[in-house]
Amino acid sequence: MDDRLALLGRLQDAFLTDVPGADPRAPVPACGRWRVRNLVEHVGRIHHWAAAQARRRQETPLGRGPFDLAPFYAEQAAELRETLASLDPDARAWTLLETDDPGSTVRFWHRRQVHETLVHLHDLRAATGRVVDDVAPDVWADTVDEVVTVVQPRQVRLGRMAPLERPVTLAATDTPRTWVLGAADGTPAEVRLAAPARELALVLWRRVPPDPAVAAGLTLDGDRTALDAALAERITP
Repeated sequence: MDDRLALLGRLQDAFLTDVPGADPRAPVPACGRWRVRNLVEHVGRIHHWAAAQARRRQETPLGRGPFDLAPFYAEQAAELRETLASLDPDARAWTLLETDDPGSTVRFWHRRQVHETLVHLHDLRAATGRVVDDVAPDVWADTVDEVVTVVQPRQVRLGRMAPLERPVTLAATDTPRTWVLGAADGTPAEVRLAAPARELALVLWRRVPPDPAVAAGLTLDGDRTALDAALAERITP
């Protein structure tokens, strides 16, 4: 996969390019009561917070707003990108992992912010009736991998959900990658969900339902109730 800092910059640029053409009052599909203004401010705030986490410092409050959206986002995006570029990727950082986890380094934020930006770029384009169709399948596959190996296990660790009793096999049809969601105790999966990596990622992040009529190229083998039970849990924040 491409260098993640360069990829982050491209995704941030794409997000920023789309902000001026989006109605700030437009609803954001699959994001509850959020409007475009809420989405853009959220991503900017997350970039600002992540930059501080990478430096192991508390972030400076940005205030309540409202903000001029494009300049606001541009400033926070630049802060994050410049912060990550200035730090040794292997330096210790505050992350979403355990403090003593070997992966708690600045490099963690290279990956996490790529996927944060990518999923929310999907949200921004969905609010204007468009799709993200210019990101490589291996990037989307890494989004899936992060949910399976980092995000969902963290939800269990924080007590936000119980371990899945019925794991789910996920297969990306446009990359040679497969995963088992919730396989901590070795229980075999009862269902296999196959789809292009983008659709798998968007299903896991609850942006699209696991429905072939909505998520193109999706097939399901096995017990559908096992998939429904997994997706009913808080596998992502």
